[in-house]
Amino acid sequence: MTRKARTGKFKLKTHKATAKRFRLTGTGKLVRTKGGKGHLRRRTSKRTKALFTEMVPVKGKRIQRRVMRLAPYLKKYKANPNARSGQS
Repeated sequence: MTRKARTGKFKLKTHKATAKRFRLTGTGKLVRTKGGKGHLRRRTSKRTKALFTEMVPVKGKRIQRRVMRLAPYLKKYKANPNARSGQS
């Protein structure tokens, strides 16, 4: 059996851990999740724990460039894809 001839460019693979940690906002800003949400939060105040849910904008240009290289297909509105199409 012969192999199929390759045509066009190759696909880029997304680094899945990066894609889960970062997201693009509607205006195109890159935002990240906060660390420290996994465990050892018993002694943390409720206010501090509530602040863990916020997404923080990524400031460094080099880090933004690295994230976009690791996750080239990051799209806007990735967190809740059903919200914009009207499906529930």
